[in-house]
Amino acid sequence: MTVFSNKTEIQKHISEKKAKGITFGFVPTMGALHDGHLSLVKEALANNDYCVVSIFVNPTQFDNAEDLKKYPRTLDQDVKLLKTVSKDIIVYAPSVKDIYGDNAKAEHFSFDGLEFEMEGRFRQGHFDGVGTIVKRLFEIVTPNNSYFGEKDFQQLAIIKKLVEKYNIPVIVNGCKIHRETSGLAMSSRNTRLKPNYKIAAPFIYKTLKDAKEKFGTKSANEVTEWVEKQFAKHKLLELEYFIIADIETLKPVKRKSKFKTYRAFIAAYADDIRLIDNLALN
Repeated sequence: MTVFSNKTEIQKHISEKKAKGITFGFVPTMGALHDGHLSLVKEALANNDYCVVSIFVNPTQFDNAEDLKKYPRTLDQDVKLLKTVSKDIIVYAPSVKDIYGDNAKAEHFSFDGLEFEMEGRFRQGHFDGVGTIVKRLFEIVTPNNSYFGEKDFQQLAIIKKLVEKYNIPVIVNGCKIHRETSGLAMSSRNTRLKPNYKIAAPFIYKTLKDAKEKFGTKSANEVTEWVEKQFAKHKLLELEYFIIADIETLKPVKRKSKFKTYRAFIAAYADDIRLIDNLALN
């Protein structure tokens, strides 16, 4: 397994292999790898000759400087973990300067309104940061396929829109959410949860499952009100939002239609750790 920190070197390496017909799957990450990331890597390896894993904590997608500062950085441990999966993995672990030069600023994008829903409402400029880094990584790595987890479903939709609007020659694949045995969606942030909050956090997924059941017979507004009441009674978790949305537009549903597909999205705080999750409803 090879680790690159310089974009020119990894571009040369990939270009030489692609000239021989070798295919590349790409899994962009911010490190602190867990089984959820590894499931994406395994999917990439199953469908490509090599997998490139980028490990880069991207400053332009954080609207909270303290969150950026606290984000776990565990490169050595991440590389060791990837070595247990396969030798056919290439790691790209650049510096901020290697990616952005002396101008670590986000570009502005239009994602046809997808960027203004849910996370976009609560994290100003977040998806400009996501679009900037993913576009740059696609240009550097030039993968045949890329793999993203559905835990960040809105991000997945936005990256598909990015590829479509900028004619980027890469296939974007969404992969199912990987969960801990408790049901908690796997996230690098989970490592920062204090013990009592770690015990409490699976309530998020349990509530999503209960909401799915209620959605069969109740309106979206009724389900939303029920979820808000459940969190209002919870002593440790604070609900930021719960939204039932059309998966095509990500806009909150006003009236259910049997011709549309819906998903429930949630964001909640466990102490100062922000956790997100979602679940298909129909």
